[in-house]
Amino acid sequence: MAGLGFACLLLGLAICAYGIGASVYGVRSGRVEFSESGRRSVYALAGILTVAFAVLELAFLRNDFAFNTVADTSSRTTPGFYRAAAVWSSQEGSLLLWAWLLSMWSSLALFLTRRRMRDIASYATAILLGFGGFFIALMVFYANPFATTRPAPAEGQGLDPLLRFPTMMIHPPMLYSGYTLCTIPLAFGMGALLARRVDADWIKAIRRFAFAAWLFLGVGILLGARWSYSELGWGGYWGWDAVENASLMPWLTGTAFLHSLMIQEKRGMLKVWNVSLVLATGTLAIMGTFLVRSGVLNSIHAFGGATLGVPFVCLIGVLIAGSIYLVVSRRDMLRSEHRLDSLISRESAFLANNVVLVGLCFVIFWGTYFPLISEALTGQEASVGPPWFDRYTVPLALVLVLLSGIGPVIAWRRATLANARRNFLAPLATALLTLVVLLTAGVAPKPLAIAMFCCAAFVFGSIGQEFFRGVRARRAMAGESVPRAFTGLVRRNRRRYGGYVVHLGIAVLFIGVAASSSFQHASELGLSPGQSTRVGAYTVRYVRPTATITPRYDAAHTGSTLSLGAVIDVSKGGRHVATLNPSEGYYASQEASQGTVGSLIGGQPVSHVSMNAGITRDVWSAIEPDIEAPALQRIVRAGNSALSPEEALVAIGYLAREYLKHPPQAQFHFIVSPLVMWIWIGGLIVFGGGLIAIWPTPSVVRRRVAARSRARAVRGLARA
Repeated sequence: MAGLGFACLLLGLAICAYGIGASVYGVRSGRVEFSESGRRSVYALAGILTVAFAVLELAFLRNDFAFNTVADTSSRTTPGFYRAAAVWSSQEGSLLLWAWLLSMWSSLALFLTRRRMRDIASYATAILLGFGGFFIALMVFYANPFATTRPAPAEGQGLDPLLRFPTMMIHPPMLYSGYTLCTIPLAFGMGALLARRVDADWIKAIRRFAFAAWLFLGVGILLGARWSYSELGWGGYWGWDAVENASLMPWLTGTAFLHSLMIQEKRGMLKVWNVSLVLATGTLAIMGTFLVRSGVLNSIHAFGGATLGVPFVCLIGVLIAGSIYLVVSRRDMLRSEHRLDSLISRESAFLANNVVLVGLCFVIFWGTYFPLISEALTGQEASVGPPWFDRYTVPLALVLVLLSGIGPVIAWRRATLANARRNFLAPLATALLTLVVLLTAGVAPKPLAIAMFCCAAFVFGSIGQEFFRGVRARRAMAGESVPRAFTGLVRRNRRRYGGYVVHLGIAVLFIGVAASSSFQHASELGLSPGQSTRVGAYTVRYVRPTATITPRYDAAHTGSTLSLGAVIDVSKGGRHVATLNPSEGYYASQEASQGTVGSLIGGQPVSHVSMNAGITRDVWSAIEPDIEAPALQRIVRAGNSALSPEEALVAIGYLAREYLKHPPQAQFHFIVSPLVMWIWIGGLIVFGGGLIAIWPTPSVVRRRVAARSRARAVRGLARA
């Protein structure tokens, strides 16, 4: 099986080389048959990589530890779902997933454009196959997912316990789909520049793929934030980690592109800006992939000991140099057809929105790569922390939310005073009313948080006004009921109103971020059973310890050998609110030097968070038991010297009983965060709005079907 998988990689590399040559020769010589052959090479690559991915997936499901990557990241006790998803938990498997997804999305894009823009599509085919060949070459020469060891080990090392979280196993495919989808607009943008066709046709061809990339990246980022909040045990959802930032940067530039492309479609403006955003988004997606695999920056999300930095740096250098050359050399062709008529117009609002988004991206880029920059300039590596990022990103985020409410209601070309008064009266009134309510309610004086709430209220008023006017107009014309008019309004204008829903979701999400970060109460301290502490308005009391042992035959359910935790009572004003059960799981280690008992619990401990989540607040808890207490360590040492591996679990039972009878003081982390739930609700609203906007309208589908029917009829008459 391993031989078949590696043969697929070699064949895929050959297909990429042939497809690149055929596509370039076809477009340069005008030989359409070669261009078609290059396009079919992408289909063939998708089929070959599907076989390769299926081989590796089957190896994981069958526990074939002859495969090095299976032995390193899976085990017989790993639950089936995580075993299937462990393919992309390794360096080698994730590269294969990246290449496979790239081939699948590329095949879809080239299939949809097979009868138009043949010259642009041919160049795009060569570029996409170049990306595919690069990743396959990495697997062939650096990180072979089909490398084997004979004889095969009897058991694997198992999946990293931190990754045993459902959303974390969905998070990488979502991000990789976003990254790979970003390369499609990049390829078509470069193809348009190479073919010297910079009209709006290529923009229309890749618009849905740009939107899909934005959507997948956003979902992946949100799933990662949820994993961080629910699993890592530090109580946050965003830590400005290098790899987190790497996924956010192409999302920001992709968002800017989705806004500015509307100006190019309507007014023929911002051509240089748009193509630059497309090229920057694709390059940043490759850089995000590079950060995970290069080992140049420390991150909990990165693959340790990675050695792929040099090839990625070369690829990124070629992309940056090629992008600059193409834009500069075609600058005369990219001149705008119209000028900006007024600073008070929708074009200006969208342009300001783009400037803020790109500014956010630059701030994050500088902070992320500052350790490398400082080392190159001074010889000493320095880094910036979350306070530095917050200092610059929070004001920009405020402006961004405000602009998301201004853009939908301001007029195109030039807004008059009467028009502005009519459109902005309701949003401004909503924002002012929100400010009055917050001040009279006695909300703590947090200026930035209150400003964010008012900006979000402005967005609600702006978007709500647009929906109200649209529904009222449909009711006046068709006499429909409110629900029917609302549904018809959205169905006939999916892109417009789907975008409005996205803006609402972003505002809701930022309300959750502002409230949870500004009004959070946290406490870290040691407690013994019976002791209590206050966290905000809540009293938390350590009721009693808990201990759970997982037999070897049942390890597939929890993964941990031993789990030590606590029962926590949460009350407010003397009334019971919730019971929390945080714990810490101790996993087996492969280190024989730890002894027969010590190796059962000597792996990386994982905090299992417990929380009581609600619409208004979350009460969050984590525990760090003192397993190094002398009484517990005496049991471990005695078991190491007296018990065989088969009997070692008995000592773990004695350790658990000792912990329950004489629990040492444990370290607790308690957090009360208001409105965290609205971050996830806002994300769902954004996701729903994105689906509405990307879904084709019924009229478009009918036109396409009718056009294809007419084309078939014409071909039939011609043959007759």
